[in-house]
Amino acid sequence: MFSRPTRPTLQRAAFRTLRAVTLFAALGASAAHADTTLDRIHQRHKIVIGVILSGPPFGSLDPATQKPLGFNIDLANDVAKRLGVDVELTPVQPSNRVQFLQQGKVDALIANMEVTKERAELFSYPPTPFEEIGGALITRKDSGIKTWNDVRGKPVCVSQGSNYTKPLAEEYGAQVKAFRGQPESLLALRGNNCVAAVHVAPTLRLLVARNPDWKDYTIPVSNELIPSPSVIWVRKGETDTQSALEKIVQDWHRSGWLIDVEHKNGMQPSQAVLDLHAKYKAQGA
Repeated sequence: MFSRPTRPTLQRAAFRTLRAVTLFAALGASAAHADTTLDRIHQRHKIVIGVILSGPPFGSLDPATQKPLGFNIDLANDVAKRLGVDVELTPVQPSNRVQFLQQGKVDALIANMEVTKERAELFSYPPTPFEEIGGALITRKDSGIKTWNDVRGKPVCVSQGSNYTKPLAEEYGAQVKAFRGQPESLLALRGNNCVAAVHVAPTLRLLVARNPDWKDYTIPVSNELIPSPSVIWVRKGETDTQSALEKIVQDWHRSGWLIDVEHKNGMQPSQAVLDLHAKYKAQGA
C-alpha cells in the first residue's frame, strides 16, 4: 500500500526539481556564452581585433598607403591567419579600449594593455604572454630628472587608463595628468604642461633614437616601471576563444616567429620572451 505524499514532501521535491532545472539552464547558458565568440568568428569568417595606432613600433599608419602597420598589427594579422579567417582592425585608445571589448565592438584586444589585477577581474586572456613590457620616462635633457624619485610633486603625463598612473602617484608622488592617448600626452610634454611623460618603453626608446624632433629629450632612467605581461584580451568566460589564442601564442614562442617579428619592428625581445622561446622549443611541436 502506497502512502500519499504530504504537501511539504511535494514542495521539497518540486524545489529540488526547480533547482536542478535552474542549474542545468545556467550551465547550458554558460557553455553557450563561452562558445559564442569563436563560433561567430568562424561563421562570419572574420575576427575583429582592437589595436592602438599611437606610433612605432606597436602601431601606426603607413604614410604611403594609410594602412596600419607595426608589431601589434603583425600579431593581429597572424591570429586571423592561424584561425583561418580574415581580420578587421579597429583602432582603439587607452581611454576606450575596455569599453570596446565590453560592448562587443571587438572580439579581442592587442592594444598595449598589460596584465593588472583589476583588468584580470574584468576580462580573460591566454595565460602565456607575448611580451613583458614596462614603462619608460621621457623628459627634456635639461629637466634635472635622473631617477623615478625625481618626479615627486611634479606633473607627469600619461594616457587615460594607463597602468602606470597608480605607481607614479602612490609610489613616487607624481602629479599625474592623464590624456586621451599617447600622442596627446607627448604633445603636452612638448608644450611644457608636464616635466615628463611615461609610456611603454619600446615606443619611447625608438622615439628618442630615431626621431630628430626629439633630440632634446632623453630617457634618463634605465629600469622600467612595473614590467608586466602583455597579453591578448577577450571577454570574461570566453574559454573557447581563450584556448584557441593560447595555442597560437605558444606556437609563436616555440617557432621563434615572435622574436623575428620584434626584430622586424625595431624591438629588442625581453628576457621573458627569450625564456619562453627556450621553454616551448624544448617541449617540441
